[in-house]
Amino acid sequence: MSVRTSLTCLSLVLSVAIGWTISRSGTDADSPAKESRIVLGLSLGTLQQERWIRDQEQFRKRAAELGADVLVQSGNSDGQKQIQDIESLITRGVDVLVIVAFNPAALQKAVELAQKANVPVICYDRMIIDCDVDLYISFDNIRVGKLQASALVEGLGGRGRIVRVHGPKTDHTAQLFKQGQDQVLAPLIKSGAIEVVHEDYAESYRPEAAKRIVNAAITAQGRDLDAILAVNDGTAGGAVQALLDEGLAGEVYVTGQDADLAACQRIMRGSQTMTVYKPLPVLAIAAADAAFKLASGQPLIAPHAVSNGYKEVPSILEEVIAVNRDNLFETVVQDGFHREEDLR
Repeated sequence: MSVRTSLTCLSLVLSVAIGWTISRSGTDADSPAKESRIVLGLSLGTLQQERWIRDQEQFRKRAAELGADVLVQSGNSDGQKQIQDIESLITRGVDVLVIVAFNPAALQKAVELAQKANVPVICYDRMIIDCDVDLYISFDNIRVGKLQASALVEGLGGRGRIVRVHGPKTDHTAQLFKQGQDQVLAPLIKSGAIEVVHEDYAESYRPEAAKRIVNAAITAQGRDLDAILAVNDGTAGGAVQALLDEGLAGEVYVTGQDADLAACQRIMRGSQTMTVYKPLPVLAIAAADAAFKLASGQPLIAPHAVSNGYKEVPSILEEVIAVNRDNLFETVVQDGFHREEDLR
């Protein structure tokens, strides 16, 4: 039976050394790493967004370079199906599970199943809360929120009436985005310089949910809006559609994140103001590297720790970049994330 050793946290915020040996041959933790080909399981909440298509492609590519096979399952925006997918991946004998949770608050059962099967669990970009996961790999999501709010405040000259479109309440990552935003906005809201005239939560980050939120804000507050603090590019797209319907597109500051192609095109046209660029290949490569190391018994250093309500989870957090029309080409285009001709 596979054996996994415990994670030893050297510090809550400093380096955390992680390492265990996985073997299918029934040897103990001191035995050498297994000789058969490593199989990594990647469970995605959805493949209906551009972001996740890119991530899984990069993850597959890096795993192949390392000599590992990848089994991919998509939950198609259905939390129960994702749990079934994870059960299937465990049954098929994956060595490590990498999970992009559709509903992070409902996957404790899946993590418990993996633990019983001695399969390490890596939370990819979205933390699964209130359970004993092994590693968290994401971008610095509090910084994402801070960049969004800071750009908005600067764009408004420090004063204005705003609508906030949050991510789903059940998503721990959405809470981190909001936490970062609040760090910037709280003193300005308290002073009255920034007035939040309407706010709500977009379920599953759906554009149509964001559109409904902005429509409701305009109905209740009128057309006197200065900015929409949209949590990501999908919700930004829904917000922009609501503004287009009112003839306000280009007149209202709109944030986002992920640097989706459609968002970058909106930035070029002026209907969206900024996004936060996450070098997705960097994250996907880091996840594949980490999964391979855990499966092969190699040591792995995680320099951060993030609480998921159950414990401080060893974490790898990558940097992010605020992007607007001024630096769009020297970031997403220069990195090969999008082609210049596709943005024109």
